[in-house]
Amino acid sequence: MSASASAEARKALKDAAGYLLALAGSIPADGWTKPALGEWNVRDLLGHALRAFTTIETYLQTPASGEAQLGSSADYFASALDRADPGQVAERGREAGAALGDDPVASARDIVQRVLSLVDATPDDVLLPTPFGTIRLADYIPSRVFELTVHSLDLASALGEPLQAPEPALRLTMDLTAELLVRRGRAAEVILAATGRGPLPPGFTLF
Repeated sequence: MSASASAEARKALKDAAGYLLALAGSIPADGWTKPALGEWNVRDLLGHALRAFTTIETYLQTPASGEAQLGSSADYFASALDRADPGQVAERGREAGAALGDDPVASARDIVQRVLSLVDATPDDVLLPTPFGTIRLADYIPSRVFELTVHSLDLASALGEPLQAPEPALRLTMDLTAELLVRRGRAAEVILAATGRGPLPPGFTLF
């Protein structure tokens, strides 16, 4: 990833974080247990979205050495999609939501501010030891923007808020989505649907 692309990804991360925090701040006191996504309620979904930050923090506690095994966020997701356990993902989301405590919004702000400061202080080429292989920080950040953007849109939908994610975050998320669609052989279906040739197949999903 070039220096300019890295700078754009870092900005998109901050923009996506701001959008998530704005949505969190709009959650009413009685809204935290409202159904949100699958088996998650609003608190669970926010907790899961914030794992986009806490994973960075966890991996940076023990940086890896050697050479990167994954060259991009698309490589990371391609490996993760084949190996992730949906049940474990759901449980980690619930645990992350519960860990937000009595003031979830304040906890969310603390996590975001702490990790963004950490990212700002970390060079692009630091290697992160993810469960799916080592990856440079610069190459991992787009996957975090993707997670934040998608789950912020999930949260906005659950809250009945407009889908107004920041443009830099949307653009990066779309770029990564397009790459994954091509890799998984699903791009043609999306191109035809997006150009008015017909609907996507029932139950269509990238994941």
